[in-house]
Amino acid sequence: MSLQVFLLPDLGEGLTEAELVNWLVNVGDEIIVDQPIAEVETAKSVVEVPSPFAGLVAVLHGEAGQTMDVGKPLISVSVAPSTVEAGERVESVAKAEGSGNVLIGYGTSGHGAGGRTRPRKKTLSEPVVLVIPVETGGDPDGFDPRPGGDANVLNQRPGGDIDGLGQGSAPLVISPLVRKLARDNGVPLRLIAGSGPQGLILRKDVEATVAGQFPASSASSAGSAGSAGSAGSAGSAGSAGTETTSAGTRGVDGAGRNDLRIDAGGRDERTGLTIRGRTPLKGLRKTVAANLTRSRSEIPEATVWVDVDATALVELRRKLKQTHPASTPGLLAFIARFVMAGLTRYPELNTRIVTTPDGHDIVALDGVNLGFAAQTDRGLMVPSIEHAEKLSARELDTEIRRLTAVVRQGKATPAELTRGTFTLNNYGVFGVDGSAAIINYPESAILGIGRIIDKPWVVDGVLAVRKLTELTLVFDHRVCDGGTAGGFLRYVADAIENPGAILVDL
Repeated sequence: MSLQVFLLPDLGEGLTEAELVNWLVNVGDEIIVDQPIAEVETAKSVVEVPSPFAGLVAVLHGEAGQTMDVGKPLISVSVAPSTVEAGERVESVAKAEGSGNVLIGYGTSGHGAGGRTRPRKKTLSEPVVLVIPVETGGDPDGFDPRPGGDANVLNQRPGGDIDGLGQGSAPLVISPLVRKLARDNGVPLRLIAGSGPQGLILRKDVEATVAGQFPASSASSAGSAGSAGSAGSAGSAGSAGTETTSAGTRGVDGAGRNDLRIDAGGRDERTGLTIRGRTPLKGLRKTVAANLTRSRSEIPEATVWVDVDATALVELRRKLKQTHPASTPGLLAFIARFVMAGLTRYPELNTRIVTTPDGHDIVALDGVNLGFAAQTDRGLMVPSIEHAEKLSARELDTEIRRLTAVVRQGKATPAELTRGTFTLNNYGVFGVDGSAAIINYPESAILGIGRIIDKPWVVDGVLAVRKLTELTLVFDHRVCDGGTAGGFLRYVADAIENPGAILVDL
């Protein structure tokens, strides 16, 4: 028997870590190719990791709730020597029986129509496996998973667009941890001379560049951050840590400020209150926090809003539901369709700002991927409907319901959560009338819808009770001025107030 150690594969989208939600197998279980072995939560979604080979589960490397780094051992499986020869890739193990299941860029080979159901995404590497004879007594956790490290590690294959560089100019770097270390320290990969085989950039190359670029004190702290990001807590460099003092424990934030002071009795020195607990900012919340912070720091946003009489739309849907109870779209789907028509007239709101060597460009997009906010047990998530401008209100309603169910199950793909170009936020479901929303970076606008309630309203000079709601548009003032934003908002509002008149545009 030989022991295969499967390393947590590159999960794509620049992710370098994942939280182990739970194991789907136990030690001693016999598993087959493509059998799900664990559920892991990345900053994008919850995914099942399939096994690329068959055998008996020998070791589970990690416990539920533990954050694991890409490239670190995930599971060890005992197989017969005839199954895998030392040095072979995992995909060759499953050549005969792979089903084509794919996890981002990783998966086993498929055959015929029953194989891969979607095209393989571009990825920076193939999965890496350690093949260790059991009789050597080797400890899988003791091996260095980086290329150029221990001889038992199969080198990863470079490729793809790295850190935004073009295919032809991409530096030779494989490890996502190396990429992150360079990014955290502000060092462009193209400026680093790799010391590995064929110029491969290793972690020590990044650390040497940082040490030569910054003063000794800064280099020292950067090196420490790099070590923390590479060993056991990738992605946490610069996050809150602790230091011990005579008074107790101090939490130190990434800028070196004493952010939290805890005395020997477990109380916060500044407030005098006892610390009840601390929750690490990780996974989805960490990504959301980073995007919201970047949105507020980079986007000069402006807000316009308007009260809208939705009585006609509510009445239209009521009549449709009487004749077609099973297929009548919800109000959100109707409004989404009005938004698509509005973006056709005001395409500036469906653009984004990108950085160029000469400054910034406004990039126009051919089509709309409509994002919508959905509340889940893991927090607020924003899946998006691809090419929503091509769909009818009924088709939009179907997609809204489908994606809502997917994100609440934690099964949304990274693409579904990151491809949005314009966001629709129905915060009225929380019983509120309005909200100054934050733009979903890197988009340029977000439209919010408040609750629909009965209010007094003047109609043809007469006071009446009508169904009122509030629309709020937050937009990037760099892509358009108030005239464009106001024109779009008024167009959507008029469509809600007179849904029959909008038919000529749909």
